[in-house]
Amino acid sequence: HSNLINIASVESAFDDPEGAFDYVINLAAETKYGQTDPVYQEGITKLSLNCGRVAAKRNVKIFIEASGSQMYSAEKVEDGEKPAPEDKKCEPWTFVAKHKLSVEKELALIPDLNVLFVRPAIVYGPGDRQGITPRLIIGAIYKYIREKMKMLWTKELKMNTVHVEDVCRALWYLCNHGKTGEVYHIVDKGDTTQGKISEIVSTIFNIEHEFVGSKMSTIAKLNMNNIVEEINDKHMEPWADACQRDNIMNTPLNPFIDQELLYNKHLHLDGTKLESLGFAYQKPELTIESMQEVLEDYLHTGLFPPSLLSDQKLWTKTSEEEEAEDGQ
Repeated sequence: HSNLINIASVESAFDDPEGAFDYVINLAAETKYGQTDPVYQEGITKLSLNCGRVAAKRNVKIFIEASGSQMYSAEKVEDGEKPAPEDKKCEPWTFVAKHKLSVEKELALIPDLNVLFVRPAIVYGPGDRQGITPRLIIGAIYKYIREKMKMLWTKELKMNTVHVEDVCRALWYLCNHGKTGEVYHIVDKGDTTQGKISEIVSTIFNIEHEFVGSKMSTIAKLNMNNIVEEINDKHMEPWADACQRDNIMNTPLNPFIDQELLYNKHLHLDGTKLESLGFAYQKPELTIESMQEVLEDYLHTGLFPPSLLSDQKLWTKTSEEEEAEDGQ
């Protein structure tokens, strides 16, 4: 492990006793949402530029930069109906994506750097912590507290996806078939929506769900900070209770969802450019089986509390929750 924010560490990472690297794929970055600008400036911008400059100096044949896909600010359903091609005007709607776009522009200016960029959709699969897994955890929590799962906006909200194995396959494919200077979306064929994800989660945990709709969500948007804090607090208490019950003292998982990810922004990508090179997806759409695989993997590694899946009533509402219900 090296700290790639340090240029000396980057130089060391490129040294290999067997010779120079032909291909370099940069997947390193600060990916946690809700951080400060200086954190992203170092963990995304500085890190990627360090890697790009050293790659150019070492005459790497192909340098692939993993960028972000939260680039196109489509809010209306009609805006989200047509998937965004790679050349659509970028209006990044998260701080991570803003810094990723800055990196794309600056890497393209480095002399002798044979760079191409990928913008993956929401990545899921074994090991996923920030893609769809938080929604999987939240579904389990609503089973645990025996309530209907309610979500902002509508079932039509586009949340396009791609399996991690297809991401890996696409990266290697582009090493051999990609064109430098180009941007490629990596997105499956399923045209995943918030509705589809919620249906799968609800089926896995045998719970009910509903969407509060655009009007109520727009009202909530006026007080988004407090709404998001309440939502996360509601989820964190039973999560902590289940972890304690199952003696899970340390897990990278949690149900926290950052405010940036709760905006009414369609993530709807056109993936035909990559497919036109001959690439084909082995996992063309999100399925119940693929989501269960993620859940079972975390259960097996002891990072996900099995109490959340119990059919027994284990969670007792707090006095604040009971008072709130009485007052409704």
